Amino acid sequence: MKLHSSSTQQYQTVTGYDAGGVEINARRYDHSLIVMPEVAPRRWDVTRFEDLTAAHFEEIAKDTPDVVVLGTGARQRFVHPRLIASLSALRVGVEAMDSHAACRTYNILMGEGRKVTLALIIEGGEAGQ
Repeated sequence: MKLHSSSTQQYQTVTGYDAGGVEINARRYDHSLIVMPEVAPRRWDVTRFEDLTAAHFEEIAKDTPDVVVLGTGARQRFVHPRLIASLSALRVGVEAMDSHAACRTYNILMGEGRKVTLALIIEGGEAGQ
C-alpha cells in the first residue's frame, strides 16, 4: 500500500509497505530496520519475532526516543517486559502492533514532531544484507 505519492526531504517517512518490505522516502527495504525521523534508516539484526532479545532493545535505547513503535509482522504480538527493561528504565513507551499499523502510527507521531522510533521486523528478510 502506498502512503504518500512523494517523498519528504526533511524526515524519514514511510511511503509504502507490503508483506515483504517497506519504503522509506520511496527507497525499498526488504529487511528489518530501525527508522527515526531525522536519521537515515539502519538495519536491525532481527529476522523473526521469536529471535528478539534484550540486546535488540538496548540498541534502540541508545537513541533515547520518547516512544518506540514496534512492528511485529503480519499480526500484533507482545514482547516480554524483561526484553524492554532498558527502555522502561528510561521511561520510554513501547507500543507493539502489526507492521502495517506500526508504519501508519510512526508517520502520525513523526508528523506531530514526536521523537519516535519505528522498529520494524520484516520476517524472512535477510539480517546480514
